[in-house]
Order: sequence, then C-alpha cells, then structure tokens
Amino acid sequence: MTIPTFDKRIALVTGAGSGIGRAMAVAFAAAGARVVVCDIDAGSAADTAAGIGDAALPVTADISAEDSVAALVETAISRYGRIDVLCNNAGIMDTMALPADIPPHLWERVLRVNLTGTFLVTHAVLPHMLSQGGGAIVNTASEAGIRGGAAGAAYTASKHGVVGLTRSVAWAYAKDGIRCNAILPGPTLTGIVTNTTLDPAGAARLSPVLTLGERLAQPEQMADAALFLASDAASFVNGAIVPVDGGWSAA
Repeated sequence: MTIPTFDKRIALVTGAGSGIGRAMAVAFAAAGARVVVCDIDAGSAADTAAGIGDAALPVTADISAEDSVAALVETAISRYGRIDVLCNNAGIMDTMALPADIPPHLWERVLRVNLTGTFLVTHAVLPHMLSQGGGAIVNTASEAGIRGGAAGAAYTASKHGVVGLTRSVAWAYAKDGIRCNAILPGPTLTGIVTNTTLDPAGAARLSPVLTLGERLAQPEQMADAALFLASDAASFVNGAIVPVDGGWSAA
C-alpha cells in the first residue's frame, strides 16, 4: 500500500479552526503538505496555523458568501500557485427540529452554509484543478447524509445534498484527473453543537436512533480517512461515500 504523502502539495481545509477541520489541517501538514487553514473565526484559524508552523497559511472566510470564497481561493493561489487538495469540512448544526417545526430562516441558513458553501468553494477551486491537470476533493458529509433520523430536517437535507454533489463532481471530472469523495462522520468529539439549543420534540424523536452512535470518535480518526481519500493510495477511489462511524450505519 502507498503511504500517504503530500510533499510539495497544497491543501485547502475549510472549518479548520477546530474539530475535524483542525485535525485535517494538522494531518496534511504532518504528511508534507502546505495547508491553507480556513475558518470563519480569525482567531481559531490563527491558532491552528500557529500549531502547524510555517507550513500553514491562516485565512478568514465565510464559505456561504461568494465574494468571501473568491477572496479565499485567490489568496491561496497567490501564495502557493495551486490547490491540490480541497477538504470541504466547514458546517453548522441545526436544532434537531423536525420538518413541521423548523423555522424557514434556520432551514435557509443551514442549507446555505453546509450545501451551498460546499458548492461555492468547490466551484471556485475547480478551474484551478482543471488547469493544473487534477486534484482531490474530500467533502465532510455526515451519517445524516444517508439516514433520515440522525439529525434535524435541515442538517439532514443539507448533508444528503453534499452526498449528491460529491457524486456529481466525481462523475463530471473523472476524466480530468479530479477525484471527489466524501466521509460520513458518526458522532465525533467536536464543538459543532456548542451553544445550540435543541428542539425538544425533535431531540426526543431522534434520541432512540442517536443512542446507537453514543460512542464518540476523535477528530483525528476522521482526518485519517480524509488523508487516505486525498492521497495516491486512493488513486482509483472516486465518488465514494465512506462512513467513518465505528459501525453505526451497519446497525
């Protein structure tokens, strides 16, 4: 098996200020990559980059805003000249609200960040990958991307959309040397639900399913899966939707 190495490659990781994104940024840097550490929170991005050192470039961006995404990609290209790996990891949770109960503004916000944000960054990076002759994209979807009862309606719909986008990009650009895969994290020890007030009815309805995934993974376990999918060891893996959940989805 080829050992993943990213010497002289450039990786852009969104949501890299904490949790899975931070673990991804650290893992790619440890494997030899230069890493663009993107987060909406400038302090968090700077903290991650400081922990990595000279191999990291912190950039503040809101992936839900097209102008912000354009500036992010322009900064990466200006600094490094190319983007070899894109990890679309940034995302937000919903309140676990069921379809009849979710406020439309929350629906729109979650879809805007999780799905449209993933599209906007991919859309901005693809021309550079096409011009350089290839690249690897790893999207962070979720168990909620293949299940109906792992999260609230908005988050579930957004992550199903990420799965569909992953397959569409993989199919469209396979002949151009661009691979696109997705990981489906199970319950992972991150801060994504911090300061989230859960909808009581939704949480009660979902709890019997959610307890199946009560064993928490470490962010580094998600990063390891992303590292593999972006590496030459996975050179013939394209359009794969990979559960990283300790067997939760097998139940």
